[in-house]
Amino acid sequence: MDKERLNYLMELLNTPSPSSMEMAIQKRWIKEVRPFADEIKTDHAGNAIAVLNPEAEFKILLAGHCDEIALVINRIDDQGYLHFDKMGGINPKAAVGMKVHILGYAKELTGVIGVNAQHHGGLKGDFGLDDLFIDCGAKSKEEMEQFVQIGDLAVYKREPELLMDRYIAGRGLDNRTGQFIVGEVLRRLSKEDIQVGVYAASTVNEETNMGGAYFAAAGIEPTMAIACDVTFATDYPGVNKNKHGDIRLDGGPVLAKGAPINRKINKLLEKTAKALEMDVQYELTPRMTGTDADKMRLTGKGVPVSLVSLPLRYMHSPVETVSVQDIEEEICLMVEMIKNMTGNESLNPLDE
Repeated sequence: MDKERLNYLMELLNTPSPSSMEMAIQKRWIKEVRPFADEIKTDHAGNAIAVLNPEAEFKILLAGHCDEIALVINRIDDQGYLHFDKMGGINPKAAVGMKVHILGYAKELTGVIGVNAQHHGGLKGDFGLDDLFIDCGAKSKEEMEQFVQIGDLAVYKREPELLMDRYIAGRGLDNRTGQFIVGEVLRRLSKEDIQVGVYAASTVNEETNMGGAYFAAAGIEPTMAIACDVTFATDYPGVNKNKHGDIRLDGGPVLAKGAPINRKINKLLEKTAKALEMDVQYELTPRMTGTDADKMRLTGKGVPVSLVSLPLRYMHSPVETVSVQDIEEEICLMVEMIKNMTGNESLNPLDE
């Protein structure tokens, strides 16, 4: 990945995009893809969709969700401390001692998630979000209410960083990396003579209800759809590989296998990976995938889906970590597959 594209990815990762409040990152993504898209669409869910070859009958939907997990303010106490619930899969133990960026209705503020000093007993055993609070330096509820109200959102105040020039670590790589990937696939395909329609969707709300994916697929009525998300890497200390599988950074894109996944799409991906001499990894999704693929699959008359994921360490923490090489390989895999499609492919698993 060249420096310009990496800098753009870092810019996306620096843009707050809590689930239900993705407008800023969507506008930035639209600005980036507009020059090479044939058409830009938005919808009432807040999805941003860039299209190539919109007249084609065979339509491929690529979905990467842009929302990140967040905190939602649910109480302001008399001393001005903010109490919160989760917007998505927040881990209370990962939140302790973190700085947060509060997207207040009147002003954006910095706060810290306070923690009882070990000298005073520390945090005991299992604790939840209701045991934590945010300190913004306010002295009263009245002072705090000038800037923040119930329902305002906050994200970890954590900038992305490069580790050893090969890995990116930071908050919300799940799944703004997917948002970046689908846009980059579209950019590279814009230079090719493709025979199919490509709809790159930056979807919203995946971390909370996956409604964005439903809106996108219901509106587009694609022939097939691929969710581009992240999955659990297991290549760090303390993970039981016998239970959770062996998924590694720098091991290549991860293809899902299970009941929701269309076998014909996976065969196209595997054939392409073999032609590129690219390694792929596998994860099992026996019943559901837990991603946008689940919602896209059940729109309209039904949509054949696949899931291509980026290995990610430390899921839903402030230091999620992915490989730049894996990002590049996932982009190359989908570009190569799509540019070689004719639009006559059958996705019916009974057709041989």
